[in-house]
Amino acid sequence: MIQIPDNISQYDNVFDVLKERGFIEQVTNEEAVRDLLGKEKIKFYIGFDPTADCLHVGHFMQIIILSYMLKYGHTPVALLGGGTGMIGDPSGRTDMRKLMDTDTIDHNCEQFKKLFDKFLPFDDEVQYVGNEGVFVPGHLTKEPEKGKAISLNNAKWLRNLNFVEFMRTIGKDFNVNTMLRSEAFKLRMERENGLSFFEFGYMLMQAYDFFVMARDFDLKMEFGGNDQWSNIIAGINLTKKEINKDVYGMTFALLTNSEGKKMGKTGKGALWLSPDRTSPYEFYQYWRNVGDLDVNKCLRMLTFLPMDEIERLSSLKGSEINRAKEILAYEVTKMVHGEQAAEEAQEAARSAFGGDAMSDNLPKAEMKRSEFEGEGKGILTLLKEIGLAPSNSEARRSVEQGGVSVNGEKVTDPKTMIREDSFKEDGTLILRKGKKKVVKVVLK
Repeated sequence: MIQIPDNISQYDNVFDVLKERGFIEQVTNEEAVRDLLGKEKIKFYIGFDPTADCLHVGHFMQIIILSYMLKYGHTPVALLGGGTGMIGDPSGRTDMRKLMDTDTIDHNCEQFKKLFDKFLPFDDEVQYVGNEGVFVPGHLTKEPEKGKAISLNNAKWLRNLNFVEFMRTIGKDFNVNTMLRSEAFKLRMERENGLSFFEFGYMLMQAYDFFVMARDFDLKMEFGGNDQWSNIIAGINLTKKEINKDVYGMTFALLTNSEGKKMGKTGKGALWLSPDRTSPYEFYQYWRNVGDLDVNKCLRMLTFLPMDEIERLSSLKGSEINRAKEILAYEVTKMVHGEQAAEEAQEAARSAFGGDAMSDNLPKAEMKRSEFEGEGKGILTLLKEIGLAPSNSEARRSVEQGGVSVNGEKVTDPKTMIREDSFKEDGTLILRKGKKKVVKVVLK
C-alpha cells in the first residue's frame, strides 16, 4: 500500500503539490480547479481501459496521482473500462486496436483491480446500481468511506445501451467537424486506412462516462494523460449541455525522457507492475539505468522524497549521479514490489556491477541439462533464448565487439558453443552482456 509522508510538501492544496512535482500539464480552468480542490473534498476519476491483463508503469503514474488526491482528502474513482474497452481508445494509435471478447475484457478488469488493491485502500462495499438505459440514472449504494478509493466499471452503464436511444440523446450533442480537429483523431485521419466509425464512437462513450458519474453521484473532475485532453473536453461539454453542470478536467505529463520519448519500454516490451511479467531485478535495473538528465523528473514523479533532497540528488555530477539513480531505483521498486524485493534487486545489481557472480538475487534462467549435452548450444542462440539479445544478429554484434562474457571470461567468437562442462560444479553459468545485463543460467 502506497504511503505518502506527511512532510511531502509545504503546500496543503493538492493542486499546488501536483504542480510542484511537475505532474500538471493542462487544466480546463486553473483558477477554478485550484479553488475547488482547496475548498472541497471531491470525487474524481481516472479511466483504465483493460487492453492487457496487467498494469504497466504508465498506469503506475496514474496510481501515484490517485494516491496524492487520496492523501489530501479527495475520493478517487478508478474506472475500469469494461465498456469502453469493447472499442479501445484510438488516441495516438496508427491502427485499430485488436478487438477483445467480453470474457477477456472482464478477466483483464479483474486483474487490474487485484493490482490496484496492492497500492490503494478501496471501499469495496460501494457499488453502482440502476441505470437501465440513457434516461434512467443510477446511484452509488453508499457514500464512500473517508480515506478510501472506489472502483467502478463502465460496463455497468455502457453495455446495456440502446444504440438509437444513445445516438438521439448523446450523439446530437457532438459536432463532427469539432471531433475531427481533435488530437485524438488527427493521426489516424492522416493515414491511408483512416479511422473507422466504430472507433469514432469512442469519444462519445468516454464523454458519456463523465456525464453519467457527474449526474448520478456528483463526480466533479476527470484526470488523464495528455493524450486524453480531447476526450475530457468532450465529457465536460456533454455534461454542460445535458444537465447544465460545471465539471472540470486536468491532464498530466506522460513519463518521457529528455529526448521526448515515452519511458517504460524495455527490450521485452512494457515495464509491467507484476513480478511475473517483469522481475523486480529487471524493474530495478530499468530505473538504475535512466539517463542523467531524467533523474530529476523521475525522482519528482515516482518517489515521495522531499523536493530539496530531489534537487540535491539530481544535481550530482559525474559518477556520483549513480547514487541518485540507485535511490530512484530502490524507491520505485519498493513501492511496486515491496521492501524485501527492492533490497534483493539492489544487492543483485551491485553484485552484477561489481563482478560478484555468486549473488542469489541475480535474474535466473532455468534450462534443461540435456540442451547442453554433446555439441551444446551456440552462444548466439543462448543469448537470444534468455533475453539478453533480441535477435541472433544483435547477439553476434555483441560477441564480436567483446561485450559478452561467460563466467567472467570474455567471448569473442560467435561460433562458441556452450556445453555441459562450461557450467560450474553447482550447475550454474553467469552470462553477461555489456556492463548492465547479466543472467544466471541454472541447469535443471
